[in-house]
Amino acid sequence: MHPPISRAAWEIDPSRMTLLAGVEAKLRFALQYAVLAPSSHNSQPWHFIVDGDSVMLCADRTRALPVVDPFDRELIISCGAALFNLRVALQRFGLGYSIRLFPVEVDPDVLAHVRVLPNGPRDSSVVALFDAITQRVTTRESFLDQTVPRDAQAQLVQAAAAEGVDAVCIESALARQRLAELIAEADHIQFQDPRFRRELASWIHPRRHDDGMPAYAGGASALLDFAAPLAALALRTFNLGGGLAAAHRQLVDRSPMFLCIGTDADNRDAWFAAGQALERVLLTAVTLGLAASYLNQPLEVDSLRDSVGREAGMSAHPQLLLRIGKGPYVAHSPRRAMSEVVS
Repeated sequence: MHPPISRAAWEIDPSRMTLLAGVEAKLRFALQYAVLAPSSHNSQPWHFIVDGDSVMLCADRTRALPVVDPFDRELIISCGAALFNLRVALQRFGLGYSIRLFPVEVDPDVLAHVRVLPNGPRDSSVVALFDAITQRVTTRESFLDQTVPRDAQAQLVQAAAAEGVDAVCIESALARQRLAELIAEADHIQFQDPRFRRELASWIHPRRHDDGMPAYAGGASALLDFAAPLAALALRTFNLGGGLAAAHRQLVDRSPMFLCIGTDADNRDAWFAAGQALERVLLTAVTLGLAASYLNQPLEVDSLRDSVGREAGMSAHPQLLLRIGKGPYVAHSPRRAMSEVVS
């Protein structure tokens, strides 16, 4: 018997915050929301070091994905999303903050230093997103056949712009068709690499219960006609790119809109900004009754990445490709214990 998947991390009672005394206790409480950020393969590649009224956000490179993410681009994006959640939580609890990015040049693993300022600046624009943190899910199910209203599209684009990042909504059938072809091509390329298959399989292993993608394992079962306990073995052993390409093509056909997030530069600062913009977009989508998931495969293949930008009509470097629409409720992904990610 494998241990049950725990999703208790999502069931936070914000009223408990009022019972806490001291800035450090409140900061540690707010970190419960930071760790609910999305991450590639649900790898949760972050570590927080609390010191009184401040916390350092560090990259946990032991949880890196060297095959699919050799330069840690997606790892840093994931950590940026966690920082945005922390910003929202601190503001919700009436705490200001100051942030220094990459504060220790000799240690690239230290991504941000956040100091709580009880009487510091406020950013009321993010407080309205607080409840969405525990409601956000990544859904790999088909969306309803409903267009995303133009005003909602504008709000998603504005959410990215608020973090200094570009975003483009893509709803034309032709553009989505061309992106679908790139996604299918990327699926084939990635699954031809046995290293990719082994890496993916390790993150959907049935013994994982507080990280990884157990929900994806179930999806792979449905899409590829494998029993869930065998999904990891199947992915590791066989080139299933054709099956997943067809399944992803179905998702594309049942997705009314794509959203591409891009940055002017393509370095760690840009990736970190993209991560904060990503989470702001995702939380904004929740407030609009929308769900999202990722189709980043062509952005993970160097030979296809520029093509994504061209099809999206974006001059910036594409960093993320999302499918957005109205979808069914799905369960949250599990989270590691706070004692494992905070010290």
